Amino acid sequence: MLRMSKMTDYGIVLMTELARAEGDTRTTRELAARTRVPLPSVSKVLKSLLQAGLVVSHRGANGGYGLARPPAELSLAELVAALEGPVALTECGVHTAGAPCELESICQVRGHWRLINNAIQEALGRLTLADLVAPAPRVPERLVGLGLPSRPAPAAGANTVSNPSATGVRS
Repeated sequence: MLRMSKMTDYGIVLMTELARAEGDTRTTRELAARTRVPLPSVSKVLKSLLQAGLVVSHRGANGGYGLARPPAELSLAELVAALEGPVALTECGVHTAGAPCELESICQVRGHWRLINNAIQEALGRLTLADLVAPAPRVPERLVGLGLPSRPAPAAGANTVSNPSATGVRS
């Protein structure tokens, strides 16, 4: 299974909470209480986000953390890269100065992995923090074509009119 780390998940949750703050600052304790992310993890993640320049900190009685830029200007790719490092599904997808893969010279799928990594990077780059705090199921125009539904499909066999309370009709 491919998955991002718990700390990256926490980071995205914390950033969405800061985006909802609409320019106000939040202390680490407030963020922990609002998101239910453990306080030590909040501190650790905010330190990484601060070093990456994605959040700013303010000292003093009204201090706390806030976003460094508006939510619409912060891509999910930036958040993930700040907390995970470069987005790559395989080692050959990461351009490092380290030792190359031992199969690199004969690998017949390396180019395909680059295409997959690029597609993931592009999708994460198109999705912004503002998109994550928008009411679901908004699919931004720039994401159309990535296989995302423009609205949720009804459950199989579901009759959308059979529940009067769902349509606002009272009997």
